[in-house]
Amino acid sequence: MKIRAAQSEDLEVIKALLAENELPVADVNAAMLADFLVAEDEGGRIVGSVGLERLGVDALLRSLAVARTARHARLGTMLVAHAESMARASDISDLWLLTTTAAGFFRRMGYVDVDRSKVAAEVKSTTQFAQLCPATAACMRKTL
Repeated sequence: MKIRAAQSEDLEVIKALLAENELPVADVNAAMLADFLVAEDEGGRIVGSVGLERLGVDALLRSLAVARTARHARLGTMLVAHAESMARASDISDLWLLTTTAAGFFRRMGYVDVDRSKVAAEVKSTTQFAQLCPATAACMRKTL
């Protein structure tokens, strides 16, 4: 697997991958791709994605998706590790996320559950937090 920066021509493939994984796509646009990574298989097909939505010294970790055909190869773990490295290099201090299905995975990656009332204002104002993810989604944070 090769992990690389997303490019504008990857947008539709990323959106399809997110839809396949039942993740929000409504606010994913070409401008966001500057902080997205994709994973390619040996044939150059995109089989994974992850992104950062920068919010000052915080960022929302979002759009982690792995194609069904590429699961069980630790690709999700690799994508999160790359996103965390990218965040550290950009002086991001805290990564936040919302998940309805992967809280256990993120706990194993060092993320902790956070009450929504304790979330940074910038994070609360994101479309994903305010509109796209249900109130039942686990809210998590990792301090880098």
